[in-house]
Amino acid sequence: MRIVIAGGHGQIARRLEKLLSSRGYEVAGIIRRPEQGDDLREAGAEPVLLDLESASVEEVAAHLQGAHAAVFAAGAGPGSGAARKDTVDKGAAVLFADAAVRAGVRRLLVVSSMGADPRHVGSEIFDVYLRAKGEADAHVQGLDALDWTILRPGSLTDDPGTGQVRLEARTGRGAVPRDDVATVLAELIETPATAGLTLELIGGRTPVPVAVKSVAGN
Repeated sequence: MRIVIAGGHGQIARRLEKLLSSRGYEVAGIIRRPEQGDDLREAGAEPVLLDLESASVEEVAAHLQGAHAAVFAAGAGPGSGAARKDTVDKGAAVLFADAAVRAGVRRLLVVSSMGADPRHVGSEIFDVYLRAKGEADAHVQGLDALDWTILRPGSLTDDPGTGQVRLEARTGRGAVPRDDVATVLAELIETPATAGLTLELIGGRTPVPVAVKSVAGN
């Protein structure tokens, strides 16, 4: 089974690529710069060179053809300005979802952010980010052709993963290691009954497989 990950060189994406390839999946990661390719190959993924800020729906769809699932894990990054929140965190996410529909890929996972809300007010960069993420999420939620799951992690850390989380529609604020975010994403891919859910994720005391099964179908 083939999985295509947008934002393939991101910290969560590379963890996820390694996990999925170890489970026997064929994994491809979309990257913007050729020099990022070796890192993906090391993680067991095929690098796909494509700029989601300038690509067409047809170009993205061509790379999604035949995929079992697609994962949007791209982001403009903490050092970017308001314009790139719109072109990446919103625009690229919308493009990727539309391309999945065009390619006939039903299963889509989106890495969003806790607090994402299209009605979020404020003019600071983080306000723009939360609004962009919320608008992208709303677009995905309106696509009946997709079996989508939106994951909204809390504050991300580089602490070693514990394999134990809190995964619910509402968790409240908290931190979560990127390792555990990747583990949850891998489990979500393998749990189709989580389609149609928007979930918050923080560190907790429930093993990841149990946490995912407990929300499946809700």
